[in-house]
Amino acid sequence: MAWEYSEKTKQLFMDAVHGKPGTHLGEIEDPDGLGEHGSIACGDAIRFTFRVNRHPTDPTQDIITAARYLTFGCTSAIAASEALCALIEQGGLTPIAALKIKNSDIVQYLEGLPKQKIHCSVMGAEALEAAVFNWAQKRGVDLKKLGIELTADDKNDGRIVCKCFSLTEPYLRHKIEELNLRTIPEITNAVKAGGACMSCHHVPGGLQDLLNDIWGAEKDALPILNQPAFLPAALPMASKTPGQPLSSYQYNKKIEKTIDQYVRPLLQRDGGDVELVDIKDNLVYCSLSGACQGCGSAKQTLQMLVERTLKDQVDERIRVIGV
Repeated sequence: MAWEYSEKTKQLFMDAVHGKPGTHLGEIEDPDGLGEHGSIACGDAIRFTFRVNRHPTDPTQDIITAARYLTFGCTSAIAASEALCALIEQGGLTPIAALKIKNSDIVQYLEGLPKQKIHCSVMGAEALEAAVFNWAQKRGVDLKKLGIELTADDKNDGRIVCKCFSLTEPYLRHKIEELNLRTIPEITNAVKAGGACMSCHHVPGGLQDLLNDIWGAEKDALPILNQPAFLPAALPMASKTPGQPLSSYQYNKKIEKTIDQYVRPLLQRDGGDVELVDIKDNLVYCSLSGACQGCGSAKQTLQMLVERTLKDQVDERIRVIGV
């Protein structure tokens, strides 16, 4: 399916990937705060850095003057990262004050996100928390004395509930309560847990058990057949709207337009390019050229940039094959 993004989300994404002045895609050298969240293996990752104007006597009064990000992910992940940096810089915030930015603030700034993409806003907020923790260590700020409980990475501690994304019970409990998640689909949309193999949905100690324990066992368990995050390639073509399937011509033109508008500009910035060779149902055959041709990361580029963009903008069942 093609996600319905707000015009602001699409504009922020396009401005960022084209390097428009005032955008924040990049990395600050020797930053005052650095935080990371996610992993490329899971499909989304962000490296967030910021610089502060240091207060001469009270580090809690440091002001963030610049924020940057390196985000591996879809349109919403990059736009959400842009929104986070803009909220921080425009607000003239201290690192402590920046922690008040929640994923809901990012979603509001973007004028909405599809429910299945809420995890992108959570990803940015968590990278911010990790960066503030790093800043506090460097500046000798005792966050616990300020009533702030942050750790370097709370996802690595405790029993793993979702093996596909290596998410632990303490982390999931924290997010379920913080984000008021009431159903398994809401958990998946927010933090991706349960979105791949779904085996953690109803097993003992799984997602439904956590929901029952936190909110009360009276909450009925959802049917075990929740909608999967990834659908097989043999399913029918995507639709513009329910009941209006795309014709082969419309489908192919949409793929071509997406490559021209989203993929090609990114590759050309690094001296590369991509050629659309053929389209057969959900299989898209592409060939990299220029600096990308023969590159050791060519396969990763096809899968992580070309394929993910087409999944995001056209149909999540698309598979890209290099030729």
